[in-house]
Amino acid sequence: MSKQRLTLKRIGDLGNGIQSLLSLSLTGSESIQVSSDKNHYVVFMALSPIDPKDFAVKVAMEVGYRHIDGAYFYEKEVGRAIREKITDGMVKREEIFYPGKPWSTFNTPEMVLSALEKSLKHLQFDHIALCIIHTPLSLKSGDDLLPEDGKGKLIFYNVDLCATWETMEACKDTELVKSIGVSNFNIRQLEMILNKPGLKYKPVLKL
Repeated sequence: MSKQRLTLKRIGDLGNGIQSLLSLSLTGSESIQVSSDKNHYVVFMALSPIDPKDFAVKVAMEVGYRHIDGAYFYEKEVGRAIREKITDGMVKREEIFYPGKPWSTFNTPEMVLSALEKSLKHLQFDHIALCIIHTPLSLKSGDDLLPEDGKGKLIFYNVDLCATWETMEACKDTELVKSIGVSNFNIRQLEMILNKPGLKYKPVLKL
């Protein structure tokens, strides 16, 4: 297998002003090269049969990251990588900050809790630190994550985001999630939540 390298992401410095370049190349067997660089700290990952999300998360934790961002589409892989590092004794569960993001097909109030429970099952966690409405743009509810009509076009769905937020508040009350927030909301949408009559919890985060 020829070596191919893919820039994954810039993930910051190592502290004390020290920054490095971590280069990961996979062929038949794994090999890791670390070289100093004053300006960047970038993870490179080989294109290989190994699941890149598993590998990327493991590398991030090995270099010190404990905030692991995720999305519904690949929570199983992320959860598997985190659990492996917990089993190895490299990290403790309480050190991991994981924000869950129920997908757009789960924006209706009746789907929010079940989506959170599915995320916890995928991750094999009993709670997560943060749950975020991934996007105010909603798709037709259901387990089909990319619902299409007969012409192959996505089926969008009108959702009362204030009602969705009330369900998010109820999820927080169950302690399945410690905090709740939103993502991809514009000012009008955010103000709609903040000015909602009977607001119990404000979004702690707007991404």
